[in-house]
Amino acid sequence: MRPPEEVKKEIVRQWLAKAEQDMKASEALLAAEPPFLYPSCFHAQQASEKYLKALLTWHQIEFPKTHAIEQLLDLTKRVDPNTALILKDTAALTPYGVDIRYPGDQPEPNLEETRQAVELARKVRHAVISRLREDL
Repeated sequence: MRPPEEVKKEIVRQWLAKAEQDMKASEALLAAEPPFLYPSCFHAQQASEKYLKALLTWHQIEFPKTHAIEQLLDLTKRVDPNTALILKDTAALTPYGVDIRYPGDQPEPNLEETRQAVELARKVRHAVISRLREDL
């Protein structure tokens, strides 16, 4: 039987691997010619969500099945208030996880909004990985 700490590390690594796939998809969709704006924003949100869930998993904070970045940041405040504060602006990604997936719910993002979404996801990636790097 594997020690609980090893099991936790493996689950965190799985969250990070999925987050990296979404991050790479977001960047590739933005770099396409022409860029795929909505899908890039969607994957930026998904990456951010998964990075935060990796951090919460590391700290053994339970989280609901949610796409709301602000809800995940509120949970993050319990164990890492500084990271939650630094990432406060990334809550702007939340609508890309659900609302924009359906026609008529929100206008399609433009190129600048898409670039901002990818940058926000990179910000989440950097913050989370820098917190977890030494532990994994």
